[in-house]
Amino acid sequence: MIRGQIEEKLRTAFNPVHLEVNDESYRHNVPAGSESHFKVIIVSDSFTNQRFLMRHRAIYGVLADELAGSVHALALHTYTVKEWEGLQDTVPASPNCRGAGTLA
Repeated sequence: MIRGQIEEKLRTAFNPVHLEVNDESYRHNVPAGSESHFKVIIVSDSFTNQRFLMRHRAIYGVLADELAGSVHALALHTYTVKEWEGLQDTVPASPNCRGAGTLA
């Protein structure tokens, strides 16, 4: 549900050529079924001539309601089409969370 909202808002705002929204809540110390931790990989020419901080601020603005609600963490990997060329297999993996899986 939350994942779908995030995808829809990012598609509308940034018209990405590539978008992945991965729910990584299961890797964290949260109750089963939580939708609170997400990893976003987004490739859009909307980011051309923007530093990463500005890209992230733009995304935070679009997702303000979700971040004010149940979304606790949002790992962002933002690229222009040119930056993305050749990087598909090198997007950083998310780190393991201490205490992951201790709640059921």
